[in-house]
Amino acid sequence: MILVLDVGNTNIVLGVFNNNRMVTSWRISTDKNKSSDEYGMVINELFKYEGLQMQDMEAVVISSVVPPLMHSLQRAVNKYCGIDPLIVGPGVKTGIDIKYDNPKEVGADRIVNAVAALRKYGGPVIVVDFGTATTFCAISDKAEYLGGAIAPGIIISSDALFQRAAKLPRVELIKPERYVCKNTISSMQAGIVYGYAGLVENIVNNMKKELCWNHAKVIATGGLSRLIAGETRAIDTVDSLLTLDGLHIIYQMNKK
Repeated sequence: MILVLDVGNTNIVLGVFNNNRMVTSWRISTDKNKSSDEYGMVINELFKYEGLQMQDMEAVVISSVVPPLMHSLQRAVNKYCGIDPLIVGPGVKTGIDIKYDNPKEVGADRIVNAVAALRKYGGPVIVVDFGTATTFCAISDKAEYLGGAIAPGIIISSDALFQRAAKLPRVELIKPERYVCKNTISSMQAGIVYGYAGLVENIVNNMKKELCWNHAKVIATGGLSRLIAGETRAIDTVDSLLTLDGLHIIYQMNKK
């Protein structure tokens, strides 16, 4: 069995693959202050709930955009799984030709998504990842990572309203029934959800126009992908665990 971890600024998403099939997945909060033992025990409890054993993992693959957390996670994997994890980064085979001005600036999660999107859906493809930040990535049919755009995430945008406007409350991120709302909470929800759907549609449509990709597939992933995908025609498919599939594919490419 293979354990894969995608470490984001808000959440860590974990999955277990057995015989090339994902058997379970979890989402836990990212905490930079947790020690290796704390992370080890959290993961161990998740495994116990599913009737799994950490010692049964033959490999662990990690992608991360939170460097301060990597020491604790690596130590946790060493201690509780008894193996050294494969860390997605320079020197790891991905099959992606990165056309960024500085390839090292591209987050590991964006490359992992590119790998999975190409394998599962073919190219050209645009991946929209709804994480702490929302990223838009364009990948050609020649496996070239051409670049993209980065916008503040939905939760960041929502929290900014609550924190910077004295009379506005924190709201649940759900779709309101109408655009013209008659109370503050629904009005905020309409502005966030429908406004964000417009942002996604505008960026995706202009990326297609700029690249002359009229028929490019658009894949949405991340925790809030379904919320926004339902409000725009710009997204073709929602694949909420795309990154975990990408990590498993990268393991297959690099295993000895």
